[in-house]
Amino acid sequence: MLDVLRKAIKTRILNGSIAILRVKRLMKMAAKSAGTCQNGFSDVMHCLDSVNKPGILLEVVQILSDLDLIITKAYISSDGGFFMDVFHVTDQQGNKITDSKTIDYIEKALGPKGKTTEELKTWQGKQVGVHSIGDHTVVELIGRDRPGLLSEISAVLANLRFNVYVAEVWTHNRRIACVLYVNDDVTCRAVNDPTRLSAMEEQLKNILRGCEDDEKVGYTSFSMGFTHIDRRLHQMLFADRDYEGCGLTNEVDSPPSFKPKIAIERCEEKGYSVVSVRCKDRAKLMFDIVCTLTDMQYVVFHATISSDAPYASQEYYIRHMDGCTLDTEGEKERVVKCIEAAIQRRVSEGLRLELCAKDRVGLLSEVTRILRENGLSVSRAGVSTVGEQAVNVFFVRDASGNPVDMKTIEALRKEIGHTMMLSVKKVPTSSKAPEASGWAKTSFFFGNLLEKFLA
Repeated sequence: MLDVLRKAIKTRILNGSIAILRVKRLMKMAAKSAGTCQNGFSDVMHCLDSVNKPGILLEVVQILSDLDLIITKAYISSDGGFFMDVFHVTDQQGNKITDSKTIDYIEKALGPKGKTTEELKTWQGKQVGVHSIGDHTVVELIGRDRPGLLSEISAVLANLRFNVYVAEVWTHNRRIACVLYVNDDVTCRAVNDPTRLSAMEEQLKNILRGCEDDEKVGYTSFSMGFTHIDRRLHQMLFADRDYEGCGLTNEVDSPPSFKPKIAIERCEEKGYSVVSVRCKDRAKLMFDIVCTLTDMQYVVFHATISSDAPYASQEYYIRHMDGCTLDTEGEKERVVKCIEAAIQRRVSEGLRLELCAKDRVGLLSEVTRILRENGLSVSRAGVSTVGEQAVNVFFVRDASGNPVDMKTIEALRKEIGHTMMLSVKKVPTSSKAPEASGWAKTSFFFGNLLEKFLA
């Protein structure tokens, strides 16, 4: 029976969808099945039971997102003791998944004997998540955003001889959150010297402190080990209550075509709160929503996900971990604001600048300094390093939040010269679906920045 199930899962993957069957063994059901079911069925239940655990839906969606797969449809169901998740996925070009490496990885990660992310640290041909980064120190920063802030942060790291190996920066509602993986410029290992770390922390805090009347003082933290960058950025901004600044978001930050429509109703028959979301479709949309619901301590029992380009419709049947539904208007309003913030954090408009160069200490500082001196403000950024090559991606606007004049870009090209390869791409602003090929992908670290070097 187990072999049949494995074959069925692989067949569904080859047909462009992934079916994940999760079985929860309740004590009562286990006792009943022991006397009535055949051994084969009992073995299947036992084997799949290990897959069922709190947060498993987020873990599954996270793995699919890290592989740069697009979830076009999904059906999530958990009733009684049986759980079944079906995901229809394609690659970034809309093609079915036929690559054997991808299929093997999915089977290992999501199958009955799925391994934890700690055990799956490497995947040949591509880096998944942040599990194969190597020795590093993780630096987390959050504070009030302002023009030139990223340039100041990277200058501090360069002056202290820290090399930025991987980084991602999000801005939302005038707040900035950064996760940076740094190492020593000489040893290429994590920095554990308390004096050196203390000096870096103090200087970064001074930068983040910003205006004295800022009620939300910026903070810095360090850690050794691995963290999922996107998940951590969501957690940081959620803890920072960026969702409370809805009135601060202007037309440039959140154009009408990106404005999500979120409604919450009550399913009296089953005792669920039903969260309906309709917005412009994009990569990682389901991950962002499920991540936020999970961090808010809500459990998804059922869900339907569909994409009718250029829009996506998602519906989640949820309860709080304590079994309660959303009964008060205050609770509903908070969930709506948090989901809206989660969707908008990854949305960027303006110009997308991609710079490739040989990696060296101070490269990020130099690039962000040039952007600042040319009057460009960074709304989102990603940095990745593969071998000796560094790739920097920036979404930029002018200091007033307006579109960038192409004369500025030409001046930028001249200043950069031949030391870096610069590619400029205008981010779609209409209601048309975003491009799904090449460098139009929205993931900085998990795939598209590495694709040219791993081909």
